[in-house]
Amino acid sequence: MIDVIGTDAGAPASLPAPQQTLLRTATVIAAPQRLQAALQDWLGDAKPELISSDDPRALVDSLQSRPAEKPVVVLASGDPLWFGLGRILCDRIGAERLRFHPAPTSLQLAFSRIGRPWQDADWVSLHGRDPEILASTLQKRPAALAVLTDPNQGGAITVQQILRSSGLEASTDLWLCENLGHPDERVQLIAPGTALPIDLQPLLIALLIAREPAAPDPHQLPLFGLDDGLYLQHSDHPGLMTKREVRIQLLAELALPPQGVLWDLGAGTGSVGLEALRLRPGLQLLAVERRAGGAQLIQRNAQRLGVSPAAVLEADATTVLNGELPSQLSQPDRVLLGGGGAQRERLLQEVLTRLRSGGVVVIPLASIEALASVRPLLEDVGLAVRVQQLQAWRGQPLGDGTRLAPMNPTLIVTGTKPAQAGFTGKT
Repeated sequence: MIDVIGTDAGAPASLPAPQQTLLRTATVIAAPQRLQAALQDWLGDAKPELISSDDPRALVDSLQSRPAEKPVVVLASGDPLWFGLGRILCDRIGAERLRFHPAPTSLQLAFSRIGRPWQDADWVSLHGRDPEILASTLQKRPAALAVLTDPNQGGAITVQQILRSSGLEASTDLWLCENLGHPDERVQLIAPGTALPIDLQPLLIALLIAREPAAPDPHQLPLFGLDDGLYLQHSDHPGLMTKREVRIQLLAELALPPQGVLWDLGAGTGSVGLEALRLRPGLQLLAVERRAGGAQLIQRNAQRLGVSPAAVLEADATTVLNGELPSQLSQPDRVLLGGGGAQRERLLQEVLTRLRSGGVVVIPLASIEALASVRPLLEDVGLAVRVQQLQAWRGQPLGDGTRLAPMNPTLIVTGTKPAQAGFTGKT
């Protein structure tokens, strides 16, 4: 039997008594080079065979020929079965000959240092992997994410660049944790927009902790095309919002007039309608979102952007349109139909009965089947229909270069109602 013992920086003296007994009775001890001096001092006059290597595969190869009846101990960092020596041992020697004694992982130590519970944390490893996995994970807006960096993939700078290119730097705390458990341990919080320290260790853990972004100065924000991370989002559905690239195109398709009524149905975080108000302050915005807490979230985002919707309702859009609306909001000049789901066709029919002459309805869709269901409804009532697909890519670090990571494609259907003779466009 081979006992595989996880260690911390104080090993072997810091090991529990039962594991120290295993060490003292072993005939062969395999350990990385960094533990050899402490191990020899601790063993004293005992003279087991010591195998030393910082190459995990070489260490395992040296054990494969050992007689099974001799007691062998392997020392490894943290939990050997969590990105450690354990997988190689299992593959080459067999789990039936191994007994594991884990110590705290670097992940546990990292979260303990910043004093944050980690039961909700996700993690990704960049060791020998395409950094795109980090970009994809960030799109889901995890509450806490641990990243095992790879110096051959750019290390911590890759993490910072991907965080920045995802538009989430302003709403994420970036912690860098080096040499955890060792005397030269260092844990530091990197402020958004700042350069990384030049003396970082090549191997470290980065913690990305989502937080509510600081309230911006609306006067200092771009007119439109705001970073995704500036918006408050639903905590139970992070990342479920119209991304910046799609938002810009939807605003263009709406062809916003200086005055009039804009309906944002299925408003989500309110991002498109609120940016429309920044472009056209004379518009009256009706935002409808059925998700619990949706109205409060949209109002908070409106305050952050310095705009004032005419009405924000937390209800099903079909129920709203079948009820009583304020007269000044009852007939829209522009409609963004982002919700509806299974009720999309019914909702669209109700919208078309109320859309003013010369009005525009814009519908972002995720599937071709949805396009087939809504296009005939627009054409049958005489709207001019335009269909396009928007496919955007975001640059992500790849070694010494940049790769283009695709975002989900979006179908956009735009219907324009003919203007009546003599129609002035005024509301």
